[in-house]
Amino acid sequence: MKWINLRRAAACALFTISCLIPISHAQNRDKTTIKTLVIVSHPYPERSVLTKGLQEAAESVEGVTVRNLESLYGFDTRRINGDTERQLMREHTRVVFLFPTHWFNITPMMKAWLNETWGSVGSGLWQGKEMLMVSTAAGGASTYGPDGRIGVALADVFLPMKASALHAGMTWLSPLVFESASNDRLPSYQSQLIERLKQ
Repeated sequence: MKWINLRRAAACALFTISCLIPISHAQNRDKTTIKTLVIVSHPYPERSVLTKGLQEAAESVEGVTVRNLESLYGFDTRRINGDTERQLMREHTRVVFLFPTHWFNITPMMKAWLNETWGSVGSGLWQGKEMLMVSTAAGGASTYGPDGRIGVALADVFLPMKASALHAGMTWLSPLVFESASNDRLPSYQSQLIERLKQ
């Protein structure tokens, strides 16, 4: 009888432990059918909350490769390995640029990445690939839009990137931008990014 009670106790313990073990992260991961390269940059990484959180969201999607430029190359624009980055461009169908809007533009390291990776790109070299811009901005309606200080929507600030994409033969995807961005809305931003990456 004592032996049976011990076996029951052991079985109950195993059942309890198995209920506490989380299901494999890989089984719950979101997936994309489009092999996606995400280029992340933040000019002040130590202050980054939203960009870091969005990067984590991108990393959670299977089929996505994330490259954080400051983590890889620091702030030295001459260290960017154009050959490596071009090879990654060739291996992916979609490229996503993830960054905080920096003086109505991409970040300095992102511009350097384009110079090194696309510097000698002829028209149509990235034919058939897609480009998506994902950006946060502190400014809201008082800055962006027809009634804002600059008179254009945040998404339209990136017209030079659209021109670059079209020149390279890429499909320009509607940007995912977050105006009046705040840390407490990060979970919503992460969900929106994951949904876009899954499309």
